[in-house]
This record gives sequence, C-alpha cells and structure tokens, in this order.
Amino acid sequence: MSRSQHAKGPSLRLLRVGENVRHAISAILQRGDVQDADLATASVTVSEVRISPDLRNATVFVMPLGGDPNGKVTKALNKNSAFIRGEMSKVVHMKYMPRLKFIIDESFDEASHIDAILRDPRVQRDLAHDEDDDVDADELPDDEEE
Repeated sequence: MSRSQHAKGPSLRLLRVGENVRHAISAILQRGDVQDADLATASVTVSEVRISPDLRNATVFVMPLGGDPNGKVTKALNKNSAFIRGEMSKVVHMKYMPRLKFIIDESFDEASHIDAILRDPRVQRDLAHDEDDDVDADELPDDEEE
C-alpha cells in the first residue's frame, strides 16, 4: 500500500508549517502591526492553522476575546490578510506564501457544550451507576460470574 493510503491526517511537514505560520500570525497580531480600527481593540487568539497539501492556502482558526458576534474581527482579518501575509513572509521562509482565510474557531463552544453535558446531574447519576455495576462484578466470586 502506498503512503497516502495509510495517511489518516496531515503530514508532519504540514503540521510543522502550520505551527510556524500560527506563531508568525500571533506575533503580528500581538504587536498590533495591522492598522485596522476593528482589530485595534480586539485581543485575538490564533488557535490553529491548517495548511493545504500544496502549501498554497491556509485556514486560520481564530477566537477573539469576548467572541465575535457580528463577525467584525474576522471580516477585518480577512480584509487585511494580504498585509498579514506580507508581514508573515519576513519571518516564515517558504517558496510560496499561503493565502490566508480567517474563520472563527468553534472548538471552544464545542468543548463548553461537552463539559456542560458531562456536568449534568442525570449524566453524573448514570456514570455513578455504571461505576457501581463495575464494582459489583469485581466482588463476585469466580463461580458466580456470568
């Protein structure tokens, strides 16, 4: 079988490039190099960068502090993506600098939702019930187990 048939996700190279791009974009945003009114007051977390296999496109997952209900921050980032790409080229050395597309990272909301489900009293009761069943099965003598 070929390598591509075994591949389950991005290669180590793509992950490494994505991480370098993430660090570069984070530094650019942290320094406040982008002159945009919507970004001047926003604190943005760059959580992940996914690079396409041809290294030409990058999807940048961001989460502004306090959220982005109107989409102003992501619109401003996408509007200034050419500038960010140019600043990034000074730090990250690649044959082709990827085009950047900024989108909101939904994983924070998903994690909060899962946490809320796990803290639900009904789920806690079921988890406690399952643990009691495991203990009961362990306490049975060998000849009484099913």
